[in-house]
Amino acid sequence: MVIVGHPFDTVKVKLQKHNTEAHGFKYRNGFHCTTRIFKTEGVRGLYRGATPSFVGMAIESSLVFGIYSQTKQALQGGDFNRKPEPHIVIPSAAFAGSIISFVLCPSELLKCRMQIQGTDSVVPAYRKYSGPLNCAIETVKTEGVKGLFRGGVATLSREAVGNAVFFSTYEYLRHSLHLQLKNSSFDHKNLLDVGIGIVSGGLGGIAFWSAVLPLDVAKTIIQTSPDNNLSKNPFKILKSIYRRSGIRGCYTGLGPTVSRAFPANAAAIVTYEGAAKLLGIVRD
Repeated sequence: MVIVGHPFDTVKVKLQKHNTEAHGFKYRNGFHCTTRIFKTEGVRGLYRGATPSFVGMAIESSLVFGIYSQTKQALQGGDFNRKPEPHIVIPSAAFAGSIISFVLCPSELLKCRMQIQGTDSVVPAYRKYSGPLNCAIETVKTEGVKGLFRGGVATLSREAVGNAVFFSTYEYLRHSLHLQLKNSSFDHKNLLDVGIGIVSGGLGGIAFWSAVLPLDVAKTIIQTSPDNNLSKNPFKILKSIYRRSGIRGCYTGLGPTVSRAFPANAAAIVTYEGAAKLLGIVRD
């Protein structure tokens, strides 16, 4: 997910940081932001902050799929062949999302603070941290350990709601497509499974971000603001953005986010299902 999606994420974070401020430079769109990064920093600039993202995503993905699967099985009571049901999928996914937010919050804080740095000649240079470890140390020095969890409410809200939407979309699409194609004469079952994984995972990712992007905008602002007195309430932040820029401001970064959502989540689901088969944990 990080390899496929991080460059889009860097563009999203820069848009959310700079285009929601009352004053200062505004990127015209995601393409303008991408070309500015590529011109001044090259490909490396698009992968700024990838190290904490790799660590956070590895732990987060392991936890979210594991907790979701175990919680769903417990609620199903041993009947694993039932079709997806909202009263099982939604609480299982929301619970998994809530738990992983405690891992994601500090890793995303470091990622976002690294991403807003750069040498773009249009955006005033902001180069405070030499690397993610230095960022973590400086954050703890100035804000204490709790500083690593700044934006925790926004992260928890985003992950609980977003994962409920993601897994609902993924499970229902996967179930429906398998039902429609189970009697297909197509011989290559593995390729069929990959295709279903790409569609259900990719559309699940788009549904996730379409539902919770405003919370992500608020989280980015809370985590990257130099003002320690800034409200940590994501809904207050969104209210101020809405007054200034309307609903469009609350969805800042939608273009690169949706562009990333399909390939990154399709890659995640195909890899997840492929790994499950290799390990002998085959889903029906």
